[in-house]
Amino acid sequence: MSEILLLHHALGLTDGVRAFAERLRAAGHLVHTPDLFDGHVFPALAEGLAYAQRTDSAERGVRAADNLPPDLVYIGISLGVMPAQRLTQTRPGARAAVLLEACVPPDAFDAPWPPTVPVQIHGMDADPFFAGDGDLDAARALVKEAPGSEVHVYPGDQHLFTDSSLPSYDAAATDLAVTRILTFLRPTA
Repeated sequence: MSEILLLHHALGLTDGVRAFAERLRAAGHLVHTPDLFDGHVFPALAEGLAYAQRTDSAERGVRAADNLPPDLVYIGISLGVMPAQRLTQTRPGARAAVLLEACVPPDAFDAPWPPTVPVQIHGMDADPFFAGDGDLDAARALVKEAPGSEVHVYPGDQHLFTDSSLPSYDAAATDLAVTRILTFLRPTA
């Protein structure tokens, strides 16, 4: 069993994010899902991103780890990748990271990627944010720095494909991603 800090995307802590966390819990993992938006859920990315900027949700995501043990697995979904990746790189003790639908270059933070911490990254090959904005390139560069790491690319153009409460949800891709994540987490238990 792993202890996981799961950080939500720019639409907020949706029912789909909660359902994703429940799938991990059903496999025996302890999953923390802080609400970085104080109960707000947004229908469009632009609204959620504006709220995230006003409230500095990335910093709130980092602070969500303050009262948790250091040996966590950090999982971020889209916007939640920023604090998840930052915590992995700057907070000692990370066991692993899973970055869903986003990745930033590791030099974006004040510390290099820890060489003993594996990362698994998932996104769609035609997602305009993941594939089109350079996140896929950052993911491929990151796995070269972290032994035992993986990038998984799924056919499709949807962003937030792992959130079952959204029209962008792709059940088959999410099922495969969850299977891969659970296999990836076994060595960290």
